[in-house]
Amino acid sequence: MSEKVTGNAFDFKIFRRLMSYAKAYRSQFVLSTVAVLLLAGLAAARPILLQWIVDEYILGNNARLLLVFSLVMLGVVFLEVIFQFLFIYYTNWLGQNIIKDIRTKLFEKVLKFKMQYFNKTPVGKLVTRVVSDIETIASIFGQGLFAIISDLLQMLVIIIIMMVMNWRLGLIVVAVLPIMVYATKLFQIKIKGTFQDVRNQVSNLNSFVQERISGMKIVQLFTREKVEHDKFLAINDKHKKAHIRTVWYYSIFFPVVEILSSITLAVIVWYGGLTAAVEGATSFGVITSFIYMTNMLFRPLRQIADKFNTLQMGMVAAERVFVVLDEDAAEVDTGTLEIEHFKGNIKFDNVYFRYLKDEPVLRGISFEVKQGETVAVVGATGAGKSTIINLLSRFYRINSGSITIDGIDINQIKLESLRNQISVVLQDVFLFSDSILNNITLNNKDIGLEEVTEAAKVIGIHDFIMTLPDNYNYNVKERGGMLSVGQRQLIAFLRAYVSKPAILVLDEATSSIDAQSERLIQKATNTITQNRTSIIIAHRLATIKKADKIIVMEKGKIVEQGTHAELLKQKGYYSKLYEIQFETAQAS
Repeated sequence: MSEKVTGNAFDFKIFRRLMSYAKAYRSQFVLSTVAVLLLAGLAAARPILLQWIVDEYILGNNARLLLVFSLVMLGVVFLEVIFQFLFIYYTNWLGQNIIKDIRTKLFEKVLKFKMQYFNKTPVGKLVTRVVSDIETIASIFGQGLFAIISDLLQMLVIIIIMMVMNWRLGLIVVAVLPIMVYATKLFQIKIKGTFQDVRNQVSNLNSFVQERISGMKIVQLFTREKVEHDKFLAINDKHKKAHIRTVWYYSIFFPVVEILSSITLAVIVWYGGLTAAVEGATSFGVITSFIYMTNMLFRPLRQIADKFNTLQMGMVAAERVFVVLDEDAAEVDTGTLEIEHFKGNIKFDNVYFRYLKDEPVLRGISFEVKQGETVAVVGATGAGKSTIINLLSRFYRINSGSITIDGIDINQIKLESLRNQISVVLQDVFLFSDSILNNITLNNKDIGLEEVTEAAKVIGIHDFIMTLPDNYNYNVKERGGMLSVGQRQLIAFLRAYVSKPAILVLDEATSSIDAQSERLIQKATNTITQNRTSIIIAHRLATIKKADKIIVMEKGKIVEQGTHAELLKQKGYYSKLYEIQFETAQAS
């Protein structure tokens, strides 16, 4: 994923794209805009009332009208509080609903990505995009866009009132504004790059921590704690330095603004007091009001830089999220046929495939699996066995040749229809942090507890599940960490069983389990593969003796085919492999 920064302090292209998500919430957008306008008007009313109160009712010794106008000012402030509430509530409501829509769209996109995308993209970075980056986008609406508009409107109204009230004093304030605006603009440009760096470092930190926590067993088994700790220190230090660079710009900008503000106030008091004392051209109410308005003008200007930075952080986050949304990595479903049920005749015809350009994995593979047959695929690691399953499920597209089911090219079958009828049990079983029941049914409402229980009894794992707390409602925690490897395999096998597949694939399903679990799976295999097309990829040759056909692979090619007995008679690759495993088993 690209981490490129546009270099602009504010990217209108990204902003327009974000605003397109606000169209669904027009009424809330309009209400927020009205609140912004009313807040600007009410804020401007305060200095005018203050000038009247000082000149006409305090210096004029009019206690009755002083009370009346003080109550009027209190009413204005009260109205301002009400509209401030509406402003804060609806701008944040708008932001949260927009990021909900973006997050939904992003997750839907990620669900359709090809396996190749996940192979090359760190999980931590995707998590950062889907969670923290999108949450940052909400600040564009809650603390950025509308707040900036409100401040700018308030500043414009204040400047107009200043020029009308006393243009000489107004010019003093206006003369300082270009310096303030320039400083603010420079600050915004400088800070955007640091914010992008901060987000990148957060993403790197997330990826590192997530991987190490997931692989903590390996870290501790190989005593790599110190090495990983040192790596973490380096990444954490980069994260710290990125944040310190933002603090550096803040520490320069805000003192500059404070100095300019203080100088402006001093000049107003000096010049206003001088003209009031010598010429009588300026009233004390005007001077008081100008002091008040100068603070009202410069305070938003100080805050507007911070709010603009909040807006920029949201824009940077949006840019990164849109990079994922714009990824051309989705699986293109070219299939048009929806097959209700496969018979299960599979044919690979001269299939060539490579993951990388110059590294072929399959070299002209051709074989057939007839309906109801159990075919085993064996060979050394890297021979291309698991690749066959990936291609059959259309996780990857072949470079040449064809793969058909019941005589139909799999590319012509709708992806959902294809995968719904193929169940796969992998060597590395993935279980969600959820109940055993939900991990078996994958929240399929058509599969009930009674059906799962009956299937578990057939396979022979019902008794094991009943020994667990809460039985079928037992939460296996993240990745099934509360269960042993063998138990996870059995759950995965039951998951495949209850889906009633037309084609069953066992990919090294018995390679990492104990003898007891293997006996259970062998029993279940005999049941589930009966009258069902099955492909078994295995290292343990003893588990596939009863297969209708065994395909032997080496370096992406089929070197032998036949039954267990036939292959032993050939005294070839399979025979040698079997003898080695048999001798190893005898020795152990």
